[in-house]
Amino acid sequence: MDARLQLRLQRYGWDRAAARYDASWQRSLSSAHRLLVDRLQLRPGERVLDIACGTGGLACELAAAVGTAGQVVGVDLSQAMVDEANARAAAAGLRNTCFERIDAQSLTLPDAAFDIVTCCFGLMYLPDPERALVQMRRVLRPGGRLGLAVWGERRNCAWAPVFSIIDAEVQSEVCPLFFRFGVKGAMANACRDAGLHVRWQQTLAHSLTYHDADAACDAMFIAGPAALAWSRFDDDSRARVRANYLDAIDAWRGEAGYQLPAQFVCLVADVPPA
Repeated sequence: MDARLQLRLQRYGWDRAAARYDASWQRSLSSAHRLLVDRLQLRPGERVLDIACGTGGLACELAAAVGTAGQVVGVDLSQAMVDEANARAAAAGLRNTCFERIDAQSLTLPDAAFDIVTCCFGLMYLPDPERALVQMRRVLRPGGRLGLAVWGERRNCAWAPVFSIIDAEVQSEVCPLFFRFGVKGAMANACRDAGLHVRWQQTLAHSLTYHDADAACDAMFIAGPAALAWSRFDDDSRARVRANYLDAIDAWRGEAGYQLPAQFVCLVADVPPA
């Protein structure tokens, strides 16, 4: 797929998902957020850039860690996500935090402007993630730290069939190489190729919890990566896609709802001192 078309699909898909994103995903991803905040060892007064910031959940945690003397800038491709994040920061009274719509692959920000860069569950959506990593290194000062999180291997993420189910209905190609960085060593190698020194990495087993079928489907089709395709389906297509997805995850349905196995890969790297 043409990279510009893929970016448009990402932008407008996440615009549609923004209003429902927190309800479906904030709790599920919070363990990776906490781990990165802990491992990055943020200090008061540091400047942080949060890439693919979404609705600002991680950015607000980072803002608390760097205190009023620090600053957090969040960027996302989706204007609706940026609007949600700015509203969230305003409601929390965070004056050291702002959000802008910027493509991670072409950061319109100065060289060596940040002490820390984070990108949590955003790298795998980019048409050219290697270019984005080079950009992340560029905006980090010498000795600055980078924190990344991605989904793990496809076979370890029980919700993964959603992509093939959507593609059977329409050629979406939302994220054709979505799980590539979940393969052992792949993300670390990409960081090294971008000139970064990998300090720490960890693979986490996790589970996505949904109390019923509606919640499980909403996370994928209304608040998640398939939101744009779902919005264009007619009623028959939606019924078919929903039924196929529920069949695919039925093995993890119990009395309390669904417990879908998942996997995260988290990494911290830094820029070698000048």
